[in-house]
Amino acid sequence: MIAAMLAGEQVVMLRKGGVGEAAFDVPHRQFHLLPTHLHQRPELLVASARADYATHLRTTEEPGTARLDAWCEVYATHALTTQHELDALVGFHVLAPDYARSRLAWRPTHPLVAVVVRVHRVDPPVMLPMTESMGGCVSWVPVPVGPPPGNPVLDDVEFERQAIGIADALG
Repeated sequence: MIAAMLAGEQVVMLRKGGVGEAAFDVPHRQFHLLPTHLHQRPELLVASARADYATHLRTTEEPGTARLDAWCEVYATHALTTQHELDALVGFHVLAPDYARSRLAWRPTHPLVAVVVRVHRVDPPVMLPMTESMGGCVSWVPVPVGPPPGNPVLDDVEFERQAIGIADALG
């Protein structure tokens, strides 16, 4: 959830790819976070995140314009193949345990990828008209703007603490 990442509560994304994608990979070292509401339901988040991000969760339709508030730099990727590895990341993301478990179980021959990212705030936000190619269940969508200079959400010390905590939790 982008709001959690912009709040500094989450530096890891758990991804397995979209329905139409053969597999998930990370072809870009920098990318914008494009808000989508396709799989946005309160029960998919831990209870505290449901409360903290209730306003964001009320949006269930794709708007005509996308607001790009954040871009990321990839710091590390970790392929998760076991429930033990997924359990080690509890507290590092806002996904509800049952939902995270279902993502791991979907397409069991493919790993769930934990992508650790350094999040940067886009200021001012970039507004883009949503096109048909931006919608749906896909991982990567080309956008006509590159990552701008900007300040990271977390300072160096806090980001390193979280990134190292994830690596240590995964052994």
